[in-house]
Amino acid sequence: MNGLAYLLISIVAEVIATTSLKASDGFTRLLPSIIVIIGYSISFFGLSQVVKMMPLGIAYAIWSGLGIVLVSVAALFLYQQKLDWPAILGILLIISGVLVINLVSKSSVH
Repeated sequence: MNGLAYLLISIVAEVIATTSLKASDGFTRLLPSIIVIIGYSISFFGLSQVVKMMPLGIAYAIWSGLGIVLVSVAALFLYQQKLDWPAILGILLIISGVLVINLVSKSSVH
């Protein structure tokens, strides 16, 4: 499997785990707690594979940046957590940063 596939799987697993944190109610509910643990395990394993193929800082920037954006969108739909304009602007800046890294930077390994 290539680095991009590992990275995408890691991001999806992290988003599922982070989104499940609220449902786990402080690890007092079993099924959401198990989802959190498995999700983070998959995510960190995948990220450990990604850093074999691309620089750590770039991999982490993409992983965390897209994770922030996707968790914010998931929280909007699952938990009706609204974002104000400064939060939306910040998320747009994160997306812009990930795009710059992937489309312009020579540091990223494609």
